[in-house]
Amino acid sequence: MNTSFNNYTNVHLVLIRLSAMGDVAMSVHVILAFREKYPKAKITVVTKKLFQPIFEQISNTCIIVWDTKIKHKGFLGILKIYQEIKKIKPTHFADLHQVLRSKTLTLLLSLNKTILCKSIDKGRKEKKALTHWERKTFKPLKTSHQRYLEVLIDLGFTNIQLKAKNILTPLCLSLNSKKCINYNSSKTYIGIAPFAQHESKVYPIEQLKKVIIELNKNDNYQILLFGGGSYEKQQLDTICKTLKNTHNLVGKLNFREELEVISQLKLMISMDSGNGHLATMYGVPVISIWGLTHPYAGFAPYMQISENNILPDLEKFPKIPTSVYGNKYPKGYLEAFNTINYKDIIKRSLEVINE
Repeated sequence: MNTSFNNYTNVHLVLIRLSAMGDVAMSVHVILAFREKYPKAKITVVTKKLFQPIFEQISNTCIIVWDTKIKHKGFLGILKIYQEIKKIKPTHFADLHQVLRSKTLTLLLSLNKTILCKSIDKGRKEKKALTHWERKTFKPLKTSHQRYLEVLIDLGFTNIQLKAKNILTPLCLSLNSKKCINYNSSKTYIGIAPFAQHESKVYPIEQLKKVIIELNKNDNYQILLFGGGSYEKQQLDTICKTLKNTHNLVGKLNFREELEVISQLKLMISMDSGNGHLATMYGVPVISIWGLTHPYAGFAPYMQISENNILPDLEKFPKIPTSVYGNKYPKGYLEAFNTINYKDIIKRSLEVINE
């Protein structure tokens, strides 16, 4: 290779992660750990246009947008993105995604002898054992952050370590963001993201509403509700109607503005979903409410203590986690949510806010 490891100004690391939002957000901590050790190295992130704002704060970092719908659709699209990456002359390529698109791209790039390519080990066998309903191997697996880090270590960057300080600086609020959250510097802002992709990861809204109502009673708190789409907006509008300190942000902010607001939170309460990972990018404490997935699969928010994971009763529901993503579960297992007392969520929330 042409790269001299005695002069990291020659290093150009390209990483790819296209989705999902939480997985993309988790890569930030690893990139920051790399940047800490190699401040002069160049980084390029290949991702979707939506996620560009996630990486804009990382110094000496460029973004290549992979438009999988139009410009880079299909195999010809992969060839186009390959040519774009080849032009910027990377020395190292890290596939943090490991799907057909990224595998094909990695193969093409590996044909260039000047580019060292490595891919993530997703641990599919261990995850299958963890989520087996009858013959379960119940033990904590590597986190996604650790798996991302291992790719960089395999590329030769062996002295990188993940630390609590590998977070982004809070963003300044735009005028629109301030208006939408009724900004007051003396208030404590608490984010709540009640939804997730699958029903098995969503705490019943009527129970979560009790948490919101209790926190709303404190006039020093401003409760900010996150979500997306017309159904979620309608649900959250109904909750906000009679609560003066609670604001529904659905449809009011663009993605960058959402990041601005999230970065200013004192606490984020989320399901096993992307909003929790967005919050930890900025060092915001996250309380995660888990349903039929489990932190052992490796998707818990970055460096959060176990007390911040609110779990159902695993003795009554021993098949949890029933799947990695929450898309499969036995009959009757949605009842597991009934073993999570909303008062426990309130109690832990107040503990975190007052720490």
